[in-house]
Amino acid sequence: CSASTNEPVLTLFTKKSCPLCDEAKEVLEPYRRRFVLQEIDVTLPENSAWYDKYKFDIPVFHLNGKFLMKHQVDIQKFEDELTKLELQNY
Repeated sequence: CSASTNEPVLTLFTKKSCPLCDEAKEVLEPYRRRFVLQEIDVTLPENSAWYDKYKFDIPVFHLNGKFLMKHQVDIQKFEDELTKLELQNY
């Protein structure tokens, strides 16, 4: 069963040694089977556009390419959006 190809992608804009990012990932851990986590290190040269946009706001989350939340996980908002996407895929 390859249902995983339709899994929503949660993008985390982060950087090395980011305690808030680590905390956010812990909060999201119970949901890990429901999405694919993609991490983007904004300090890398190829991500300079994201650095310019988010350097003071990390962690920032996008869900399927759309801005979702920043600074900390809003678990209710995340769950609502994740559920919406899951319903669209079925």
